[in-house]
Amino acid sequence: MDLKLSTLLCLTLLFSTILNPALSELCNPKDKKVLLQIKKAFNDPYVLTSWKPETDCCDWYCVTCDSTTNRINSLTIFAGQVSGQIPTQVGDLPYLETLEFHKQPNLTGPIQPSIVKLKSLKFLRLSWTNISGSVPDFLSQLKNLTFLDLSFSNLTGSIPSSLSQLPNLDALHLDRNKLTGHIPKSFGEFHGSVPDLYLSHNQLSGTIPTSLAKLNFSTIDFSRNKLEGDASMIFGLNKTAQIVDLSRNLLEFNLSKVEFSKSLTSLDLNHNKITGSIPVGLTQLDLQFLNVSYNRLCGQIPVGGKLQSFDSSTYIHNRCLCGAPLPSCT
Repeated sequence: MDLKLSTLLCLTLLFSTILNPALSELCNPKDKKVLLQIKKAFNDPYVLTSWKPETDCCDWYCVTCDSTTNRINSLTIFAGQVSGQIPTQVGDLPYLETLEFHKQPNLTGPIQPSIVKLKSLKFLRLSWTNISGSVPDFLSQLKNLTFLDLSFSNLTGSIPSSLSQLPNLDALHLDRNKLTGHIPKSFGEFHGSVPDLYLSHNQLSGTIPTSLAKLNFSTIDFSRNKLEGDASMIFGLNKTAQIVDLSRNLLEFNLSKVEFSKSLTSLDLNHNKITGSIPVGLTQLDLQFLNVSYNRLCGQIPVGGKLQSFDSSTYIHNRCLCGAPLPSCT
């Protein structure tokens, strides 16, 4: 190509880009239209001030574009305030991998069914909000989810058993809601990944399903519920649990018969109805945290390991525990 002609074409393209910025825009027009609809549904909040029709939506605050396709792959609003319900239009961003509304006390209403259209979604966090209604069964259709956090909200009803059908889930946070009913038996039948389970600060009742014995959980937090009966199936020499918090329930089992894996670093059993004695096996663990207070334990606290490194608050208010750091046995 002639050098002058080539230069002329380059200059023409440059000036046309300056005069018409849309030609240089990376943002997909369909995604842009949806985002502007979301902004309108939220009544044009200050946090979305940068969402202007004349600018490239890949540069907007709270969103990111995929570096290859330039499609919106993340919508994350965790600063500033939005009000109202989650807009149904969030389901019209087909390439979304991350959806997060965090610390939004004015976010209300149910979890929108349109979210089920987001087949690429990996990370869903709707936490520290005032969303209400039930934990939707349709979330089990989001097969690519690796992280699901619905904590610190006003969700009610039972936990859908279908969540165990999420094959890639690494963590499930349903803590600090108003959930009732039982822990689903299916939570002992996760296929693929075995997620960390956070179900604390709810109103869950009944017994812990024995099916949980089949899986190796790394973290379990069932604290501050109304759970009853045996919890020993969570433990075992061959388990991989690192953090277990069962505190402030109505659990009742013999601790002296429980065997613990060496992976365990944090164990909280306070405020239950647990009987028996403290197993010698706990002296073999590298415990960073331990609390067995407010139970019905008896006998001498085994000597060794980390057990004497904790103060008396770890062991107080039991039926007849003795030995350091409590008063000596007589």
